[in-house]
Amino acid sequence: MRELIFDTETTGFDPLSGDRLVEIGLVEMVDRSLTGNHYHVYVNPERDMPEGAFKIHGLSTEFLSGKALFSSIMDEFLEYVGDSSVLVAHNAEFDMKFINWELENAGRPIIHSKRFIDTLAIARTKFPGSPNSLDALCKRFAINNTHRTLHGALLDAEILAEVYIELLGGRQGGMDLSVVKTAAAMGPKKERERRSFPVKEEELEAHREFIKELKDPIWNS
Repeated sequence: MRELIFDTETTGFDPLSGDRLVEIGLVEMVDRSLTGNHYHVYVNPERDMPEGAFKIHGLSTEFLSGKALFSSIMDEFLEYVGDSSVLVAHNAEFDMKFINWELENAGRPIIHSKRFIDTLAIARTKFPGSPNSLDALCKRFAINNTHRTLHGALLDAEILAEVYIELLGGRQGGMDLSVVKTAAAMGPKKERERRSFPVKEEELEAHREFIKELKDPIWNS
């Protein structure tokens, strides 16, 4: 199964109020394995960038003014997406309303909502009442996102791909059948690379000193 984990950046929150798409990033996953293939493009929104949006993603009016219009990249975008790929996003409704607005504005058919998976909805089901932002999920799954100082569509899509794998049970964990109907539909499991966590000598020494101070520890009972 081919899935495209994606993210967008925009000038604001609502295309019906004049906000526009400014960046799209997609990474390809086949049978829960990243292929290394991706699609990334900046888009000229044909309007100024509000200060609030600029503080989030750092894409200025000047930078985007020289980029292609959506109508110019639309065909290559649709070719990359294809007719049957599943599209995965965090709060997918937000990203899709912008993409579909651009498609509809250009006189093209929109992408049906049935082709989308919302990782935010999955996270809320699995962890009700807990923070489920992308940053919060990275912390929960010990995914390094320290290089994420600003939002960026391709970077966020790459991080989301790791989060998505964990939401589906991880590369070694069992499938969560409330999220995925059958294991066969996802293909064979992929082994996760073994990790090494060496302990520094000073940490070992500090631990030894700590042990000496314990009074009647339970392991001596």
